[in-house]
Order: sequence, then C-alpha cells, then structure tokens
Amino acid sequence: MTSLLDNLNEPQHAAVTLPAEHALILAGAGSGKTRVLTTRIAWLISTGQASPQSILAVTFTNKAAKEMQTRLAAMLPVNVKSMWIGTFHGLCNRLLRAHYRDAGLPQLFQILDSADQLSSVKRLMKALNVDDEKFPPREMCQFINAQKEQGLRASAVEAWDSWAKQKVEIYAAYEAQCQREGVVDFAELLLRSFELLSRNEPLLRHYQERFRHILVDEFQDTNRLQYAWLRMLAGGPANGHPTNPLPAEGGDYSTAPKGASIFAVGDDDQSIYAFRGADVGNMRDFEREFNVKNMIRLEQNYRSHGNILDAANAIIRNNPHRLGKNLWTHAGSGEPIRVYEAYADSDEARWIVEEVKSLVRDGHTRAEIALLYRSNAQSRALEHALFNAGIPYRVYGGLRFFERAEIKHALAYLRLIANPNDDTAFLRVVNFPVRGIGARSLEALQDAAKAANSSLHAAITQVSGKGGSSLTAFAQLIHQLSEAVHLPLPELIDHVLELSGLRTHYQNEKEGQERLSNLDELINAAASFIAEEGTVSEEGELSADLAAFLAHASLEAGEHQAGEGDDALQLMTVHSAKGLEFNMVFISGLEEGLFPHENAVNDTKNGSNGLEEERRLMYVAVTRARQRLYLSIAQSRMLHGQTRYNLPSRFLDEIPKELLKWLTPRVEKQHFAVSPAPSSNGLKTFHNQSPVTAQRPGRPPERSGFSIGMNVHHAKFGPGVIVNAEGSGTDARVQVNFKAAGVKWLALAIAKLEAV
Repeated sequence: MTSLLDNLNEPQHAAVTLPAEHALILAGAGSGKTRVLTTRIAWLISTGQASPQSILAVTFTNKAAKEMQTRLAAMLPVNVKSMWIGTFHGLCNRLLRAHYRDAGLPQLFQILDSADQLSSVKRLMKALNVDDEKFPPREMCQFINAQKEQGLRASAVEAWDSWAKQKVEIYAAYEAQCQREGVVDFAELLLRSFELLSRNEPLLRHYQERFRHILVDEFQDTNRLQYAWLRMLAGGPANGHPTNPLPAEGGDYSTAPKGASIFAVGDDDQSIYAFRGADVGNMRDFEREFNVKNMIRLEQNYRSHGNILDAANAIIRNNPHRLGKNLWTHAGSGEPIRVYEAYADSDEARWIVEEVKSLVRDGHTRAEIALLYRSNAQSRALEHALFNAGIPYRVYGGLRFFERAEIKHALAYLRLIANPNDDTAFLRVVNFPVRGIGARSLEALQDAAKAANSSLHAAITQVSGKGGSSLTAFAQLIHQLSEAVHLPLPELIDHVLELSGLRTHYQNEKEGQERLSNLDELINAAASFIAEEGTVSEEGELSADLAAFLAHASLEAGEHQAGEGDDALQLMTVHSAKGLEFNMVFISGLEEGLFPHENAVNDTKNGSNGLEEERRLMYVAVTRARQRLYLSIAQSRMLHGQTRYNLPSRFLDEIPKELLKWLTPRVEKQHFAVSPAPSSNGLKTFHNQSPVTAQRPGRPPERSGFSIGMNVHHAKFGPGVIVNAEGSGTDARVQVNFKAAGVKWLALAIAKLEAV
C-alpha cells in the first residue's frame, strides 16, 4: 500500500485517497493526472473499497485507455482486461453487445466509421433523388451527428422552414436505413446506449448497483449527451440536466441507488473542442448538481520550466469564467521566452528553419522540436522553407499542404489547363464539384477512349445522351479556363477557383472555412513562387509559369515526408498538439486575426466565448514546451495573393515583459499623427509623419486624405467607419468597422478604399 502512494505530491495523495464521494480534480497541464487516475483505481481495489467489476473508467482515446490498463497491470494482481476501462464509444459498444435485443439491434450489428457513414448517406440521398449540392452529404453527416449528440431523434428535431424540414426527413430516412441494415454510427452508439438505460429501469438499476465508482478522464471535453449518460449511471439529480432537452423516456433518477461516486478529472483551461460539441460548462454543472465538496487542484507541473508556466498562467488569467488554478514547478525558471518579429511570413519561416538548424547542431533531435500554428493553411510557408532547406518533417494529425484534398482538386484543374489529356486529373474533377456526371457516363467515356486509343477528354464527343451533354459542358469549362492563361499565375488560380465552382462548393460546407483558407494559401504559394523564381512565360503563350508551378507542387508533395521512426521535425495545429509535449516549441503567426482567429474575436452570437476558447488554445500551445519556447510574428502576410499587414496578438501583451527575450528590436505600434486642427468636416485628419522602425527606413511625410471617424466604402466589404490608423507611406493602413464584415485592417496602398 505504501508503494502505491510513494512519489505522490500532497494534492495527488489527497485526490487518490479521497472517500467514496463525488470529486472534481482540476488537473493542470503536466500535473500527473494519468498517475492520479490509475493510482486511485489501484488504491480503491487494494484497500478493499471496490472490486474490479465495480469500477467504470472512461477515457477519450483508445491510447489513453491502453496506457491506463498497462499501468494498472503493473500495480495490481488482477485481470485488468476484464475491467470496464475504455472510451465512451468503446464502453457503449460493450453495453449494446451485451443487451442487443433490448437495444433493438441484431447480435452482430456493425459499426460505421466516418467514411462508411458518409458513403451510407450518399447512397441514401441518391435513392431519394436529393440534390447533393443543396444538401452536401458531408454536411448531412455533421447535422445528423450533432442532433444525436443533443439526444434528439429525427422525430424530436424542430424544423422551422422547408430547408430544415428536408434535412430532418433525410435524418429520419437515414435512421430507418441503418436500422434496416443493422448498423450504427459512432454517435448512435452513445445515443442508443442512453436510450437503452433510460427505457429499461431494471437494466439501469443493475448497472447503477454494479458500478459504484465512475472515473472520467478529460472531463472538460464531454458533450451534453456524454454527461447525461454519466449522470444516469451515477444516479444523478431527479430533474435531469436543467438546460438539456435529452428525452428521459421514463428514467427517474430520484429513486436510483445512492452512493455511486464520480471521480472527474479535467482542466477547464484546456477545453478547446467546442466545435466538436464539447461543453466546458459540464464541469460547473457537475459541481452544482452533485453538490461536489471535494475539489482538488493539481498545480505542480512536471513538464515545463517556470518561465513557460508563468506565461501560461498570465495568459489564461484573462479568462473570467474559469474554476481557477496556478501552475508551478520545482524545475527552476529556465530560459526566457524568445520572441521574433519578422517583416513577412516568408521571413518568419526562414528564421524558424535557421533556428531549427542551430538547435540540431547543438545536439537536439528534430523529433523533440515542434512547430505549432493556429490554422492548417499556415503550414504552406513553413513546409516550403523546410523543403528548400532539405529538413525532413512530419505533419502530425494531418496532411501536408499539397496533399490536402481541396489543393489536389485545384491543382487538377490547373493540370487540365496545361494538358487536357491528363486522365488522372480529368477523373479527379470531372464530377467535382458535382455536375451530374455519373458512373455510367464515365464508364461509357472510358470504353470510347479505349476503343479510339485516345485520352478521356478527346473521347467526349463519342458519348451521347444526357451524360454526353454533361461531359461536353465540362470540356467547355476547361476550355474557358484555359483562355485565362495570359493572366499572372496568382490571378489565374484565383480565376480557376471561382469558375470551377470550388470556392462556392466549400463556402456551402459547414466546415469548409479551413479548406477555403487552404485554397487562398494556394494563391499565396503561386505569388511566392513567382517572386522567387521569376516569370518565364512570354505574352500569349501557354503559361510556362503554370507548368513550372505544377512541377514545383509535385516535387514538394513527393519529398521530405519522413517515415516512421525517422528523426523528423513535428508540424501540427495547436488542436492536434493537445496531449503532446516537446523540448522545443515554436508558436508561429501570433497576430490579431490569426491567433486569436478573427472568426472567434468577431463571434457576437456567443458573447466572449469565442475569444475565451482562443485563449485556452494559446494556453495549450504554451504548455506543450518543456525547455524552450519561441513565439513569432509576421508584420505582413499574403492573403489572396496580396499583402495584409497585421498587429501583434493580444496574447503577447498578456505575457509579463520580464519573461520575454525579443530577438529583434521591439517594433512599437506606429500611429498616424493627428493634426491639432479639425478638417472642414469637423473630423481630425491624420498625416503620415514617417515613424522610424527597427526594420524599415522612414519615409517623407504625405497626406492620406482619410480621417478617423470618416465613412468609407469598400468594393467587397461594403460601407464602414474608420476607427483607427497607423503606418506611413506605402505601409499606411486603417482599421475599419464594416457594417456587414466586422472590423478589418486594410492597407491604403492596395485596398481602394473610397471616402463617402
């Protein structure tokens, strides 16, 4: 018994040895929560307070469940594989397998993964003759899963208009199809399990009496249905979740056996999955509804040095709605946090590459160095710099830039412009976005091409009927796109994205914003390529620039993706980095509008929740670093092939200055000097008075003609009011509050802003 509790600090010891009551353990990053969870289970069993069969332990990943089982096997002389330890999906599957008849399922029901579910929905919509452009199958999957995670069957979903009604009808038909075929998707596992217990009181009582100790990892990531499932098993409050419309279906918690305890471990400061349905409010609801008296904070960090933790604490302290804790360590302060301010994103990427080279020369392995970014699109500039430097890297939890589906679609259109006989590119986009060209039409086309020994494009004229008409229309589209080859390469790509329908397609996708950002980044890639390589095309010829760029994209896609076990640099979004740790961490793109993301900052529907989640995301990013942390900013970034000027992220200002070591001279915010005398319209007019920065020489003063408070109009963003301004000469820019588009910074040299 003593050996079990050895090496636990005081709060860990207190958490492990709590009596069998509800408890909330606030486990900060790197504070040893897995040790606490496993030791708690081992302590309960070793002291005779619980049998292995009376414990239910819930994790969020199979990896975490296996790690828990491995640790317990080393601690206890019991068969841990027979214990109920697993993910929500895994445990619900186990429950449904044991009671398949009561759940209304066949004994050998099959589980649809995400790809299988998408195929099933596509097949259903085709059978129902549903327009899959108006109702994209991927969006329908997201809609169905979201309803299930709210505990809503199709019959309970309210439809406010004909569009919503159609979605609900598809949901109902999908339910019937799955039931007929004896299959369940991931969301169904939990909902069916919840319904099974809520409708079958004897079965519910059996499991309530069996599981006397319920332990939950990553509690901050639970969604509403998962929390309701846990509440039911624990014999929770009688009136149900006060804000949750989950159907009780006869379940009465008031007469449930008392004594089943929930040991919830989580960190509200690391709740970053709201977009997946995670509800950080479950932690407060649990504390209130179960009258939790045992709240223990694990604040001693075993991962990072003190300066890193102090920065993380200072950032997250600005979130008002948190349960509160303060990370600390015995490891010492460590090195200061290094900050680099680059002139442009390409300079930022080059600096990161040089710093990585230096770290490797000093003996650090590339596998212990991580490059984090807020948005997937940011990886393109970093990947390009790494490619040029010959540094092997791995994109963790995602695809490299030129391997992403939306990029490959765009490149396929470009390849057809350069060579319409490219059958691989042809087949990739002939019906993407969907244009009514089905499998039979393509089969007839392939037969015609084989008979004529020609390309698919050349054989289109041999296909008749409706399919032939659709194929002819596609050939005309490619011809129309090829007529724009005289445009500069970035403009050509922008034109292709619009005319092909790719932009419209992803704009209509619920989760399409990231794909649109990647497509915009493809334009930036083209602009950077031309800037580096120069223009090789002559007026009026088929674009040699295009051919060179396509070759460049293929080469980058085919090189430097490290294999398993190779010493490779780790690239990933901050979301993908959660749960990981590295000796050296770079956080790039710390600019307003990027991190925090402008969508979160401008999210007025949810109050400040969007910004608070961005701040939690920054907290997660900072606490990934063990020894050294780098933060980088780019004063300008490419957007739609044009330069956009940025302000440093507010998160930088939230870190105490004494923790930071600026590797470049700090560039203070440059503001227009406001003339003391008002202009004729009563507004103060600003003059560009040539501020001198560390990286850019001063410029002679010149009047801009705009003024703070002036009404202006922009061709894309519409009417707005100037609320701030800074910079000088060609670097002058204004902050405009647009009526429809929100607050944006615009460079006066390129924005074509008009005074109203």
